[in-house]
Amino acid sequence: MRKLFNKISVKEQSKLLKLLETSVLIYKKDTAILSSIEENIIGIILEGKAQIIRTDYNGNRTIMEELEEESVFGTALSSLSSDECEIVTKEDTKVLIIDYDHILESENNNYAYYNQFIKNLLEITTNIIDEKNERIEILTKKTIRDKLLEYFNIYRKKHGTRNIYLPFSFTDLSDYLAVDRSAMSRELKYLKEEGFIETKGRKITLLYR
Repeated sequence: MRKLFNKISVKEQSKLLKLLETSVLIYKKDTAILSSIEENIIGIILEGKAQIIRTDYNGNRTIMEELEEESVFGTALSSLSSDECEIVTKEDTKVLIIDYDHILESENNNYAYYNQFIKNLLEITTNIIDEKNERIEILTKKTIRDKLLEYFNIYRKKHGTRNIYLPFSFTDLSDYLAVDRSAMSRELKYLKEEGFIETKGRKITLLYR
């Protein structure tokens, strides 16, 4: 889990949020977040869930990123520069908003908790880049089977387990892999029949090495 306030005490967090002139916004389920705030921001999910979704000119929908509690997003961090991308809440969601310009004010570096905040932000940015590279590895696979197996392999390495608990629905998984939902379901069925996986709800157990 990315933690923007790692090694910053609750008291220091309060000072930091005041220093950065933050605000908290609350959104209902299925609401586009960035439609009501300035673009040059960093946002932190305090409660709830959201997705960064890209919809192309043909109406094809792709999930670019899953955002859960303590996830961080922003125009400088996520895939939000394109008009085709938006952030949509999956449930009622509370978001902390930080103006990016306030982060760049040099006089703030007199505070140790601010410097720790910047360090945490850089680590988060590195993690996001790593995740984007993982996504590229998945999307460059030519077949649905290879995309599924690459997704499973990345999950296994990251979590150290052969038991995969999908963080979203199978429909969302197909959007994440940028493949047809029905075709993906068929491929999952074939993988199960061939002894590659077992499935139970959103739990997928890898049987292959």
